[in-house]
Amino acid sequence: MKTITFIGNGNMALSIAKGLKNNYHIQVVGRSFEKIDMFEKKLGVNIQKALLDDFDMSDKTILLCVKPANVEEISRRLKGKARVIFSVLAGTSLSKIRENLDPLAVVRTMPNLAASVNKSMTTLTGDEGFKEEALELLGTIGTTRWLSSEKEIDIATALAGSGPAYLALIAEALADGAVQQGLKRDDAMAIMRGLFNGFGGLIQDIHPAILKDGVMSPGGTTAAGYVALENGKVRGACIDAISKAYKRATEL
Repeated sequence: MKTITFIGNGNMALSIAKGLKNNYHIQVVGRSFEKIDMFEKKLGVNIQKALLDDFDMSDKTILLCVKPANVEEISRRLKGKARVIFSVLAGTSLSKIRENLDPLAVVRTMPNLAASVNKSMTTLTGDEGFKEEALELLGTIGTTRWLSSEKEIDIATALAGSGPAYLALIAEALADGAVQQGLKRDDAMAIMRGLFNGFGGLIQDIHPAILKDGVMSPGGTTAAGYVALENGKVRGACIDAISKAYKRATEL
């Protein structure tokens, strides 16, 4: 199996590694062996380990998973020219990666936390020569979509990268609403999870507007609840959330 070298050992790195561990050897480079050991324990497989200082990236396939603000700092601690860097850093341009880490090639990727269950929606852009390799690598953790520009991947970051947090808010709120009306918490959570599981399959083939119209009968329960959502400006808030998240991605 090929080896993928993770630089960084946070939550996103762990989520991706969980998706890759059955198909790749995992190497993790971090600031301390203690944190890398914790990463290994959570991952559940043996990994190669190394510290940042003077780590040689030469000819390696790198998955860069550090915080965007730390790019300049880690560049001073690493050496060598990676064959390719797959960066998962939100809002961090291809040119910034090239200027600081000087790889032979670089691809920006934006997975989400569903990578840990092989259900990530991952968007990518960068050096076309590594497009197929990038799609194959990130395809092991879910669905991929190659985009034509960095602007598009910043927008996609707001949608798919941040999206799990938005959907988690909606999921929690729907369950809370059911509890408020008298449903037991365990039952509300189980029903909400079943709802999301089924909806995930339906939305693959049916346009949201058609799906909504298929559920909403005249004067029925869905129509009553839908009006409440519209009165609460849920649609506008979701659109604004993407706008604000995209703006923040361009500021990082």
